Amino acid sequence: MILLNPGPVNVSPRVTAALGRGDLCHREPECAALMASIRERLLRAFATAGGFRAVLITGSGTAAVETAVGSVLSEHGRLVIAANGVYGERMAEMAAAARLPHTVVRGDWTAPPDLAAVERAVRAPDVEALAVVHNETTTGLRTPLGGLGALARRHGKLLLVDSVSGLAGDPLDLEAVGADLVAGTSGKCIQAFPGMGFVLVRESVWERLRAHPRRSVYLSLATYGDQPMPFTPAVQVGYAFDEALAELLEEGVAGRIARYEAAAAHLRAGFERLGLTCILPPALRCNTITSLGMPAGHTYASLHDGLKERGFVIYEGQGRLRSEIVRVCNMGHLGRADFERFLSALGEVLA
Repeated sequence: MILLNPGPVNVSPRVTAALGRGDLCHREPECAALMASIRERLLRAFATAGGFRAVLITGSGTAAVETAVGSVLSEHGRLVIAANGVYGERMAEMAAAARLPHTVVRGDWTAPPDLAAVERAVRAPDVEALAVVHNETTTGLRTPLGGLGALARRHGKLLLVDSVSGLAGDPLDLEAVGADLVAGTSGKCIQAFPGMGFVLVRESVWERLRAHPRRSVYLSLATYGDQPMPFTPAVQVGYAFDEALAELLEEGVAGRIARYEAAAAHLRAGFERLGLTCILPPALRCNTITSLGMPAGHTYASLHDGLKERGFVIYEGQGRLRSEIVRVCNMGHLGRADFERFLSALGEVLA
């Protein structure tokens, strides 16, 4: 089955084989070495200039984001959230659940955040951090982070980036953007299995974050300060995660991004030939998710079921776009032949 949804993704035989390396107690030095390898490879891949540490969390990408959201404020701080899709709204839900003071700057789901509106919110004296989604999975909108990072630095605020579906799919220069916390996951563009999330934390703010109130036992950066893995990790998932990171480093992050970009261009050209319309302009599209207007005479169910019969899984819209769009992703261990077969199958279903 070819998965054209935004995670879980198809993985390589090499990554699948890593699951069979055997049982291991999480308190043994071999497990500590495995987790250290994952952390080191994450930093080699995404924090090439140094100055970051990687915190591993057994859980989904949402667990990583919630850890970052719940850890970023002091007891007197306020978080500004730029929300232009479901995942920006989800960060607002996390802040509300943790009873954190927060301001949500809502925008059009098919447009980048309004910089002027965000800056007005960030100027408030109690604001300590700005949170934004790198790749808004709702639509596949790649948020231009440079302007948001610049205004966060200008006003002395921390920048929290949800890059769960962005890392290794679209460029993210942590230094150029000025990111202080970046949340990611194993099961999307890194091409491992779901089950392990992580937060990349700038070393210069680590002690400050550790001193913040613990609003959760499990989902708190402060919990991971004394020992890197205080709870039982998903060891076998860790084996596969480590192997997938090795694959990523061999391909090169820039190479992985270029491969995804080429795949997206190939698919989008095919969609145009089939008369389908992307809901985002080219400048805002990420490299891994394409949101298409629902073709006339079809529903998501008819498209999904017809394609699944032919060996392909696509993805429904979310929130208020649920019935208006369909999403096709090109993450994972897939090649041009897979996409050619998909376009052929899609043509059959549309006809």
